[in-house]
Amino acid sequence: MPGTILIIDDDERLTAMLADYLGTMDLQLTARATVASGLEALDRGGYDVLILDVMLPDGDGFDVCRQVRASSDIPILMLTARGEEMDRIIGLELGADDYLPKPFNPRELLARLRAMMRRRTDSPTSMTPSKVQRFGTLLIDRDQRIVRVDDEEKTLTGYQFDLLCALADSAGRVMSRDALMNSLRGHDLEVFDRSIDVHISRIRAAIEEDPRKPRRVVTLRGAGYLFVRDQP
Repeated sequence: MPGTILIIDDDERLTAMLADYLGTMDLQLTARATVASGLEALDRGGYDVLILDVMLPDGDGFDVCRQVRASSDIPILMLTARGEEMDRIIGLELGADDYLPKPFNPRELLARLRAMMRRRTDSPTSMTPSKVQRFGTLLIDRDQRIVRVDDEEKTLTGYQFDLLCALADSAGRVMSRDALMNSLRGHDLEVFDRSIDVHISRIRAAIEEDPRKPRRVVTLRGAGYLFVRDQP
């Protein structure tokens, strides 16, 4: 699967190594060492995935993630040398699709990149004959990858959109976390249990009238999640 990757990271040895490795896998890596140059490259377009370091010389990766997500649905993979769970949760809450602590195995990075690109390009209509699904005032348009509530478009990451589609495909049936992760793997990606919960919370923030009292995506303690078929 060919692709173009943009990485914003000031570790020149790391980016050079990744450029060589990913190049052998038919992936073209463009490296930028600063926020300013990275955002300039991203604005020119043409990239399939953004790899974003948390600690940058002229800014904070979390702020960059928030800024990018406000105007783009490009998949974002965040890197950090700190490796703390809270950093991972913050990144996901800000709209990142995945998270990888340093140091990492380049093969794991490759697997995650391929999974993210596959989610972006796979046709979600293969999972269901209906391209547009309606649940009350909630509309899911798989061709355009758009979610609307009361005709207002809602912002989700690519991963969150696919997660919502997986839930909608099983409307009325409880899905465990394992079942959800398996449904999203065509993907060589290992998704952490907690990250599913974070993504669900972001979905609720987008589609629920009161995310604290969800009526569309309900948690059944010890069992998983239920996407309610008859929605308001």
